[in-house]
Amino acid sequence: MEQEELARIGASAPRRMIGVGALLGLGGLLLYVGLATPMDSVLWQAVLVLFGLFALWASQMMWKATGIQLILTEEGLFEDTGTVLALMDEVAKVDRSPFAMKPSNGFLLILKEPRPRAWRPGLWWRIGRRVAVGGVTSGGHTKPMADIMTLRLAQREGKV
Repeated sequence: MEQEELARIGASAPRRMIGVGALLGLGGLLLYVGLATPMDSVLWQAVLVLFGLFALWASQMMWKATGIQLILTEEGLFEDTGTVLALMDEVAKVDRSPFAMKPSNGFLLILKEPRPRAWRPGLWWRIGRRVAVGGVTSGGHTKPMADIMTLRLAQREGKV
């Protein structure tokens, strides 16, 4: 039986294009400076070229990742591809505070137990017990999702 969808977030086309375009521009600029500008050190040229190539690679990864949507159900938070970000039973806290290390327009989940590292540039990342959602997503979509998760946690703990 399929779980009822409580909320869904994804990146709009303009946000995707701006995010990917910024990385493409950065990569192109770094490659141009690294290859076209004479420098005293070959090491600095190599560093600029490597960072430029990394930015181009990251832009491709961001384009793929931001095509995915995140779905919140009673069971947990999932990608539309089926990848599990966090199960509700594993979530200890939802943090939207201004000083939380979270993406722009997003929120941070603190898990009870660590999960494997994962990264979808511009959409979400997970390191150990922290899952950060946001980036090129709209704050108008991520805030209600975080509120729903906070409410579910409060209900689970008997605070509501």
